[in-house]
Formats: sequence, structure tokens, C-alpha cells
Amino acid sequence: MEALHNTHVKLLAFDFLSLTPSSTQPNAVCRRDTLLISRAETLGVVTSREHKPDIFLRFTIDDGTGCIPCVLWLNQLTSPYHSRRSPPDVRLIAESARNFATLIQIGVSARVRGKATIYRGKLQLTVSDVFVERDPNAETLHWLQCIHLAKKCYDIVPPFTTTH
Repeated sequence: MEALHNTHVKLLAFDFLSLTPSSTQPNAVCRRDTLLISRAETLGVVTSREHKPDIFLRFTIDDGTGCIPCVLWLNQLTSPYHSRRSPPDVRLIAESARNFATLIQIGVSARVRGKATIYRGKLQLTVSDVFVERDPNAETLHWLQCIHLAKKCYDIVPPFTTTH
């Protein structure tokens, strides 16, 4: 199985939503049982938003092929997960997350990157980075890039090998 494990793979929603949990890697998902993925990037319009201050921001990104559920954690200052990091680093991560949360508003075109994770049996994108797109051509370019990468990089079948 090929791997793009720590690369943000550009995916349209219908491709993202077709990912399945990996049977060999606990923190990864698979694309058509041929490509191991842990991180993804998508671009679309924010269509829903649920904000729990200092805990999380849950939202969906709609790119026209489907809606990707996303979560942006806002609990870095109180989470034991971040306790092993240095306090200045945690403060910077928390400040970035708060800034990203203010950018995510319904109707905004946003590019989001993060980890593909499973929560309660459902696939979601745990967001690490948000960029608001102001270029009206950005979504079309993203679609073209996703299609090109799917054909040239993600859907490559490993060569058939024979053993004698």
C-alpha cells in the first residue's frame, strides 16, 4: 500500500468521504485500499457552524461534491494532550486556533487542512490550518488540482510483480 502519510492530500468532498479506516495504521485512512492517508486539504464554503467557546468549533465545508465535517479544537490551554509541550508553544497554538475560529463564518470560502480522523464511527477533518479564500477562481483551481492529482498521483496502481 502506497503512503502519503504526513502530506496534506488535496481531496474533493466525495473523495474525502469515501476514505475508510486503515486496518494496518491506527491513525490513518485509506483511499480505495491503495493509498494510506493521514492528512487532507479541501476548499469550499462554510455551511454550518457550532461553537463551544474554549472547547471546539465544529463546522462543515461544502465544495459542491459533498459536505466535509470539520472540528477545530480550542481547548489547548486546558487539554492534557498539550501538557507535554512547552507553555509558550501551547499558547501560540491556542492563539492560532482562536484566530482560525474567528475566520470560519457561514458563507465564507475557506481552505482547510488537517488530520483525517474517525469520531464515533464517522470521518471528520480535525483542522490544523485555515485560510479564507478571496480569489473567485480558487475553488475551480482546487477542483482541477484534485482531479489532476487523483489521476497522476493518488490512483496509481503499483506495478504487477511476478515471483518465479
